[in-house]
Amino acid sequence: MRLFLALMPPPALRRRLGELAEWAHAHCGGRRVPDESLHLTLAFLGEIPEAQAEALSTWVAGRDVPEGEWRPDAWGAFRRPGIVWVGSQTPDRALVSLQASLWHDLERQGITGRPSRFIPHVTLLRRARRLETAGLTPPDLVWPYRQVALVRSFTDQYRARYQTLARSPLT
Repeated sequence: MRLFLALMPPPALRRRLGELAEWAHAHCGGRRVPDESLHLTLAFLGEIPEAQAEALSTWVAGRDVPEGEWRPDAWGAFRRPGIVWVGSQTPDRALVSLQASLWHDLERQGITGRPSRFIPHVTLLRRARRLETAGLTPPDLVWPYRQVALVRSFTDQYRARYQTLARSPLT
């Protein structure tokens, strides 16, 4: 199973991110990420055997997540895969700390692959024809969070689909 840990936006924020994705699509072209797929990846785990996925589900369901608030206020792009995203200009200490803490626990469970750099972002477009985001009005978003989701990714020739396997408890 292909898994990742993520923050899932609350409904009002998901709608706002969807509006930004529409706006970015009109400016940059490419393939728009559907609203239901919008998320912030904290840890991409890759292919995980089913037994280990069950153990991860149990771990996530018992893992407390400190309440926090992330403020995406900038546009960005990853040139190689043609991704346009919204994120933040400056690192959010609480979010970076949460990501590092999750990876610490994951590594203790034998999962490797921690990235050398964490760039908190929400992918809005894939295969964008234009990656110039300087002309886009900076987003002004507030993302309150207090729960992490373990998500399974299914990819077909058209798009990725996601299934939430577990959520941390609401604190």
